[in-house]
Formats: sequence, C-alpha cells, structure tokens
Amino acid sequence: MPPSLFAGFALGFSLIMAIGSQNAFVLRQGLRRQHVFWICLICATSDAVLITAGVMGFGSLALLWPWFEQAMRWGGAVFLIWYGARNLLAAWRGAESLEAENGSGVGAALLPVLATVLALTWLNPHVYLDTVVLLGAISAQYPQPLVFGLGAVLASFTFFFTLGYGAAALAPLFARPRAWQVLDVLVGLTMWAIAAKLLLM
Repeated sequence: MPPSLFAGFALGFSLIMAIGSQNAFVLRQGLRRQHVFWICLICATSDAVLITAGVMGFGSLALLWPWFEQAMRWGGAVFLIWYGARNLLAAWRGAESLEAENGSGVGAALLPVLATVLALTWLNPHVYLDTVVLLGAISAQYPQPLVFGLGAVLASFTFFFTLGYGAAALAPLFARPRAWQVLDVLVGLTMWAIAAKLLLM
C-alpha cells in the first residue's frame, strides 16, 4: 500500500470513528435494519465529496466566508437539539423493540430517513473542519495528495458500511425494549452534548 494511501486511510478512519450524531444515527438504523445501504452510501459519498474538495484546495474558501461556519454551527445545533429531544422522548415512552418484521429494512419511510441523515451530515460544521480543512491541509504535505484523499475516502466507506451492517449483530440484545430505551437516552444525550459544544465554541 502506498504511504500516502495508508496515511490517508489511517487519519480518515481515526477522525470518523469518534462518536457523533451521524454515527449514532447510522448505528440506530443499522440495528433496525432500515434503509442501511442508502444511509451508509449517503454518509460515505458525502465524505468523499468533502474530502475531494479539501484535497483539491477548496479548504481555503472557508476563510473567505466567515459567516458560513457560523451559519452551519447554529443551524446544526438547533437540529441536534430537536433530534436529541425526539430520542429522549422515545426513551421516556419506551415500549420499542426490534421486531422480526423490521428485518426486511422497510418500516420507516425512505425519504424522511434520508433527509435526516443528510441534515446530520451537512449541518455539522465539524464535518467541514475534519474533511475539507484538516484532511485537505494535511494532504498537501504528502507527495501524492490525491492518493492520500483516496485513502481517506476508502476509510469512510469502510467505516460506515461496517457500522451499518455490523450493527445487526447486536439485534438479539435490542429485542428487549429496555435496550432501546438505553440507546435512545445515549443518542439523545450525545446529540445534546454536541449541540452544547457547538453553541459554546
């Protein structure tokens, strides 16, 4: 494996594996086996677009638009507060479990699910900082920046599809309503913690 490709893969994987709103959503949908392929594809493809933009040198554009980071930060925080509240409300109501019929991957409507994952992806300013700015800047230090970017893109596809489809291994645990309540609380608190971090930046 070329050094640039390996370095891009390693750094991209380490950045993306941190617990966040996007990963929590992918995990939850993976457990429910609902639209997993499309969710993983959107997350990985979005990362690929942003990483490519950073590697191609567009990370410097963020410096020209100081309002952009502010808009993404506040918009993302509002969305995360709303989504976190929805998960905490679901935990309070309880009674959800992973039923056998959900294994078909249909259940929730596709378009609202895709709209949610797009919002979690593109309204998160950390996504731009990690992919466009950070990976873009570091890629310039390697003799093959495009190969470095390719490594980061491969890391994103590997991570999201592993998380989405690997979550099914936990399905027996989530046949119990209590496990879903715990997950909803953790997801809700994660969303609120990220929102608070955004507002306090």
